[in-house]
Amino acid sequence: MIQKLLVANRGEIAARVMRTAHAMGVGTVAVYSDPDADAPFVGLADEAVHLPGTAPSDTYLSVPRIIDAARSTGADAVHPGYGFLSENAGFAAACAEAGLVFVGPPPAVIAAMGSKVEAKTIMEKAGVPVLPGATLDEDADLAAAGQRVGYPLLVKAAFGGGGRGMRVVDSADELADAVAGARREAASAFGDATVFLERYVVDPRHVEVQILADMHGAVVHLFERDCSIQRRHQKIVEECPSPAVDATLRAELGAAAVAAAKAIGYVGAGTVEFVLWPDGFAFLEVNTRLQVEHPVTELVTGLDLVQLQLRIADGEPLPAEVVDARIHGHAIEARLYAEDVGAGFLPATGVLHRFAVPDEPGVRVDTGVADGSVVSPHYDPMLAKVIAHGPTRAEAARRLARALARAQLHGVTTNRDLLVGILREEQFLAGGTDTGYLIRHDASVLAAPAQRALAVHAAAAALAAQAQARLTAPVLRTLPAGWRNIAGASQRVGYRCGQRVIEIAHRILRDRVVIEVDGEPLSAVRVLEATPERVDLEVGGVRRSISVHRVGAVAYVDSALGSTVLVEVPRFPDPSSARHAGSLLAPMPGAVVRVLAAPGARVSAGQALIVLEAMKMEHTVTAPADGTVIDVCVAPGDQIDAGQTLAVVADTAETEDCGEGLK
Repeated sequence: MIQKLLVANRGEIAARVMRTAHAMGVGTVAVYSDPDADAPFVGLADEAVHLPGTAPSDTYLSVPRIIDAARSTGADAVHPGYGFLSENAGFAAACAEAGLVFVGPPPAVIAAMGSKVEAKTIMEKAGVPVLPGATLDEDADLAAAGQRVGYPLLVKAAFGGGGRGMRVVDSADELADAVAGARREAASAFGDATVFLERYVVDPRHVEVQILADMHGAVVHLFERDCSIQRRHQKIVEECPSPAVDATLRAELGAAAVAAAKAIGYVGAGTVEFVLWPDGFAFLEVNTRLQVEHPVTELVTGLDLVQLQLRIADGEPLPAEVVDARIHGHAIEARLYAEDVGAGFLPATGVLHRFAVPDEPGVRVDTGVADGSVVSPHYDPMLAKVIAHGPTRAEAARRLARALARAQLHGVTTNRDLLVGILREEQFLAGGTDTGYLIRHDASVLAAPAQRALAVHAAAAALAAQAQARLTAPVLRTLPAGWRNIAGASQRVGYRCGQRVIEIAHRILRDRVVIEVDGEPLSAVRVLEATPERVDLEVGGVRRSISVHRVGAVAYVDSALGSTVLVEVPRFPDPSSARHAGSLLAPMPGAVVRVLAAPGARVSAGQALIVLEAMKMEHTVTAPADGTVIDVCVAPGDQIDAGQTLAVVADTAETEDCGEGLK
């Protein structure tokens, strides 16, 4: 029996595993890197071991350090979570050699499925349908391989997943660059640069089947999950069951998944992934671990998959409730990421000043962050998974959208507005989703805030700021905010919201308040209460309680209308903050991978200039317009901060230094 479990992971999944382990009476051990010293999962564990460093290779990917941590704490089992070492056969073998129970399948199974190329070969022999593909070694004839597979095709990392090391290629002239980029990304993320080609099915559904297998030969499936809504080949909305799968197709998918599991001698919890189109389906891969989206299966079946993993690892047979499992209702999960949707889903970093998702019926939140958590550039930017369950798909979608819309997420840019937009969009609600959903639907439009929210929220921010000023006033502090014994000029303040600046003017006229937004008065305004944290405001006959959380010059405003981030515009800007025209700024912290242009080079709009790496993904900075590179301020290998000047592109021969402290 497992007595003490070391969780070889971090963040949300580490906390998730620990909660179930504690409920089963099992002690837990965390391992943590330098950036995670104060992370919630560390405090949740019974014991924790520091792995010095920030790079995953020195910490969460270091097999010797994790084995030593288990030995030093007396742990007798290891749960790998997902990502990092979860699908590393060498790690599973090292655990066995050290006398530790590895909560997952045998090393040979992980090795076979860890190579997507070998996995496809095994599945084809087992009668599971597969897509055409080609393996690439260093000397491969790319043109010939591409022609054999056919276009469009995918370049995919042979080891790993999560959209990393993956490129869509539409024609032969794009193939070489796509392979080179995928190899670099795969080597960085998974430690192996091997890639292969696979026929790309345009806009299929991405459907996966949850499997469970014990050590006694029993294998079952726990139905399918639809993971079709993706950005950059990474899932962001998942649900169970799939709206496209009926009872007949469910039986076929389940039978194929069970056949796949039996063909490789699977043990534990795993997932068999398929692409699904109107005329059929084909095998993608086997994930030999727990999936990020496992909660939707748990909510519709009432089962705890982590508990079942631990029971299987203890040698127990699959219990009757697994064999006889049924689908009850519908569950939808949204992955809440720290990322800027309008900037092309660039990861965001910073301090999470407030993280609060309302506790509502049918809503579950799995997270690894809390108020004050630091979102660093070192790891995946997922903040939480918010999952809703209801008797119908429509009700689950409504519950999830409401919980996300009412969440207070302050300090870091997130994809929350996009998720709410998807959950309330007509085609999604009709079940018409596939992997091309976010190509057909502009993410920036789905995530766009309501204009009426901006006006009302800006007015509330101004009133809360005025209330704060009264609290700190040196004289006459008890007078109402904005009170004058004679009519005077309006108080004015400007706020920046994205690229827009909104001007607020407000004043008290006897028994009423006049508020103007960009020169236009709000109708029928009543201020029932105004404190620095809350404004009870009635506009046009509709009364709303509006929360205002101010951090420095930034006001985070939340109400039934949604959420708005407003940055107060200083009345007297600092002239030293001005940058040279044409400066290209780093969109996020990270490392410079490649510099593709030198000073003096003529460049065209959209031309790649600098490639950055952040959170194990490559991001390309391009020229905003035709011009000349005046200066390049960074070199390969440099660590850079968000907002740092990378290069200067202009239509003039003028040159200028990038300033101190930028290199």
